[in-house]
Amino acid sequence: MKYLSFIRPDGQATIGKIEGKLTGDVENNEVTELLAENSHVTDLKSALKNNSLHQLIEGSSYSLNEIRFLPLIPNPGKILCVGLNYKTHIEETGLGKDASYPVIFTRFADTLVAHGEPIIQPLASTKLDYEGELAIVISKGGRAIPEQDAFDHIAGYSCFNDASVRDWQRHASQYTPGKNFPATGGFGPWLVTPDEIDNLQDQHVTTKLNSEKVQDQPISDLIFSIPFLINYISSFTPLLPGDVIVTGTPGGVGGARKPPLWMKPGDTVKVSVGEIGTLINSIQTEQQ
Repeated sequence: MKYLSFIRPDGQATIGKIEGKLTGDVENNEVTELLAENSHVTDLKSALKNNSLHQLIEGSSYSLNEIRFLPLIPNPGKILCVGLNYKTHIEETGLGKDASYPVIFTRFADTLVAHGEPIIQPLASTKLDYEGELAIVISKGGRAIPEQDAFDHIAGYSCFNDASVRDWQRHASQYTPGKNFPATGGFGPWLVTPDEIDNLQDQHVTTKLNSEKVQDQPISDLIFSIPFLINYISSFTPLLPGDVIVTGTPGGVGGARKPPLWMKPGDTVKVSVGEIGTLINSIQTEQQ
């Protein structure tokens, strides 16, 4: 099953599902709105918290070209991002060699951008870089979740573009400034439940900038595995339903190229994760 957050043609924010495989032109597929009898369920995060996705009532259906996507989880409690989690990215940056523990940093919820919406190049910099990544959405919370139980806590998977303002990221040892400019965290288009994915490890994280493929690597190449990340992160902070873990980007980032390849206004960036889908965003300049 695929679940998504979106805005109906009448302007109302809601959630919905897409059943089965997508056919033909993606935009011609339909999403069925999901409605709750329980007033505590108002969005995808609260549906996960109440374990009620399977209890929601089907409403109207809309073509995907009629709706406006929202970030998959518009209001996550935590977005925990992993840095330097592919050997190729370590090699191109010269950072994080032989690390015993993952680099973890936070992204703020108000930086998220939906599928089809523009990523904004800030006025403060022209060094806006792409980072295609696999995102994990938590369904069942916990502390110090054992690795062997980690997959029981996953609602599903999505695509993420952890767009980074590189000069601000490098002002100091902490990544936070460069990762939290407004409208730089592409997230979507939907959540795909684990049962729809044949073999997660075989799925490739692929990024295209305009027509050029700039990143392409299988999830099996992650240095710190998904179960390890869930155990490690939940050991220092409780993971809650709707929390998001962004698992790291492969090599090929623009800032490591010679000359650098920055995203610029007018570009289109596409992040695909195998059978999960493709997140598409244009690049626009911040308005004064």
